[in-house]
Amino acid sequence: MQAHRFSPSSGFIKRPLYLWNLMIRSSVNGGFFAETLETYSFMRHSGIHGNNFTFPLLLKACANLASIGDGTMLHAHLIRVGFETDIFVQTSLVDMYSKCFDLASSRQVFDEMSMRSVISWNSMIAAYSRAFRVNEGFKLFREMWGFGFEPNSSTFVSLLSGFANPVHGSLFQCLLIQGCLTKFRLQNDTPVANSLMKMYVNFGQIDAARSVFYAIGGKTVISWTIMLGGYLKSGAVAEVFRIFSQMRLNNVVLDKVVFVDIISSCIQLGNLLLASSLHSLLLKIGLNSEDPIGCLLISMYSKCGDHLSARAVFDMLPEKGIFLWTSVISGYANAGYPGEALHLFTMATQNNIRPNGAMLATAVSACADSGSLSMCKEMEAYIQLNGVAVDCQVSTSLIHMYCKCESIKKAEGVFKSMISRDLAAWSAMMNGYAVYGMGEEAINLFHEMRRTGIKPDASVYASILLACSHSGLVEDGLNHFKNMQLDFGIEPTVEHYTCLVDILSRAGHLELALNAIQEMPAQFQAQAWVPFLSACRTYCDVELGEVANKNISGSNPGNPVNHVLVANLYTSVGKWKEAAVVRSLIGDKGLVKEPGCSQL
Repeated sequence: MQAHRFSPSSGFIKRPLYLWNLMIRSSVNGGFFAETLETYSFMRHSGIHGNNFTFPLLLKACANLASIGDGTMLHAHLIRVGFETDIFVQTSLVDMYSKCFDLASSRQVFDEMSMRSVISWNSMIAAYSRAFRVNEGFKLFREMWGFGFEPNSSTFVSLLSGFANPVHGSLFQCLLIQGCLTKFRLQNDTPVANSLMKMYVNFGQIDAARSVFYAIGGKTVISWTIMLGGYLKSGAVAEVFRIFSQMRLNNVVLDKVVFVDIISSCIQLGNLLLASSLHSLLLKIGLNSEDPIGCLLISMYSKCGDHLSARAVFDMLPEKGIFLWTSVISGYANAGYPGEALHLFTMATQNNIRPNGAMLATAVSACADSGSLSMCKEMEAYIQLNGVAVDCQVSTSLIHMYCKCESIKKAEGVFKSMISRDLAAWSAMMNGYAVYGMGEEAINLFHEMRRTGIKPDASVYASILLACSHSGLVEDGLNHFKNMQLDFGIEPTVEHYTCLVDILSRAGHLELALNAIQEMPAQFQAQAWVPFLSACRTYCDVELGEVANKNISGSNPGNPVNHVLVANLYTSVGKWKEAAVVRSLIGDKGLVKEPGCSQL
């Protein structure tokens, strides 16, 4: 406790102990934990000590404040007044130390207990679960059972909360606990069932979670919310809305947590009609301005392409914090309106909003997408003048910006100045090298990244393959395409396959490129024919070019670029008549090639 709580004082009203205890209990139940400790300070100054009713309440206040200093001083005090061996006080000490992240002290108190109750055992098991020391928690559970203490609902809730984390627990251990639930007939107890559902959701066992859910007799809003979150996590968005409809039919009280999941599902769908209906319901219930509902509504409308509604939500919210500004800026930036995104960024700074990493990274990305070198210079000047702390996310966006604005040396400078680099930073620099045709530099950077122990992902390999393609590094490209599958289990996407075809085609290995297209999954072939056709034109191979054109015409007949490539192929070998026929098709079908443009 703070020193002033025990300082001498006078003039306190004399009250009996039971009145002080009533005041302390009321304060704890109301969540006024700091005030609870102040009340006890006044009580002490009046010459009255606490008892085995007072001290558990005070220790609960310390636990909720996570104040190890206050808790330790209170522990010393209750020893002096003779309550250190009381079972209720000791159990509260176990709980307090564990919630203050002092597991060793928690276990020491537990071991010193001459008598224990089920609550005492549960408190220590909960302490281990909270610290994710699940094996020790399970061992204690077996000891508890062996000493004749029958586990109850709280025991299993604590155990399941620890085992439910896939990083620390295992599904097999969780299934063992479920078997114990059946033995003690607790499998349909609502809090236990909720914990069991959460466990299955965390392990991706959505069908098992659903079975538990429908077996619960007294479903609470927590039960429904866990099921909603489970379907959202598994990507079954349609099931999320089906459960939501059932909630409304069953008159379940809808809270903020429910709507966070529902809006997140709507963001995934991008359905404007559904978004508008959901917004109307939020307005009716009165949750539209709750945090983080406002930010999610802006993201939802932005994903649906309705930027006017997203802006209207933003304008109507009275309190505009940094997260709200970031949401609306991100919405415009991601939708391809970098100018509006940067205008809003300027407005935010004028409203005394100090950008954090996420907002600054979004603004920098908008600069990059604008393609305007002047805007990029303005952003660079803003960062330097305002002394904004540049984190890894912002640095990665700066690398992307400089690469887009043809300043590869500046991008290198940012990359080299980074104290720590995540996978996104390495990928951004490799992609920059790839776009500039600096294949050797990209490959060297890849090997440097691997030496630091960072595992590449699909995005990194896409950049490496692109670099090999633009630099004519055929052998390197083929090796990387093979190694990403063998060494890291990364399944090739359409981007990887297209790069592979481009690598072979650019080097003149048209037969090998054709074989690669024919062997890849059918859904990826349409996009891979385009670089192949371009290479046929470069190497004047009309026969293979016509094969490519036939396949492209069947999958994407409305793209004028493909017709222009075929016409140019015929022209390159002097087949003027055939070229004229293809060009006439462009006019007859009303296909117009979009002119090139630059924003610089």
